[in-house]
Amino acid sequence: MIIVMGLPGAGKSTVLEGLSADIKQLNYGTMMFEIAKEKFGIGDRDNMRKLPVENQKEVQEAVAEKLSREDEKVVLDTHCSVKTSKGYLPGLPFGLLERLSVEGVVLITANPEEIFARRVGDPSRERDEETAESIREHDLMNKAFLASYAAHRGCPAKIIYNSQGKAEEASAELQAILE
Repeated sequence: MIIVMGLPGAGKSTVLEGLSADIKQLNYGTMMFEIAKEKFGIGDRDNMRKLPVENQKEVQEAVAEKLSREDEKVVLDTHCSVKTSKGYLPGLPFGLLERLSVEGVVLITANPEEIFARRVGDPSRERDEETAESIREHDLMNKAFLASYAAHRGCPAKIIYNSQGKAEEASAELQAILE
């Protein structure tokens, strides 16, 4: 499994769309939402991060159980960390990572000002109001989490910059890691 992470608005989904069609992709957030909707009646994916931390951990554990049964090569699309009212929650708790066969972790990122502009221009999501500076802080936290995930699993960590208008190049860089 290769785990691909990034901030909302970093262009992770766009970069993943550029991969060859024969690569199986799973979205951790979609898996979490399906469980949270069933267990806690969450009606909007963007409201999952507002659940109490204990409930978020319960949902993460249920997803870990599902993912641990995957037996083919997979790209897992997720968030490196989740910004909550109490601080940054690891997107990949060590207990989850220990259950997965992780070959590498990748962070898709971009300039915080670009991410801010992308978020403002995306009416399809309900996002908390943030500044470019708070996005910069979250990106720095993600880089720290990325390093800890790689160290914990003993696998390579890679940062791919998805600059505005360069998604194809970022996809090609990710594709090269997968081959």
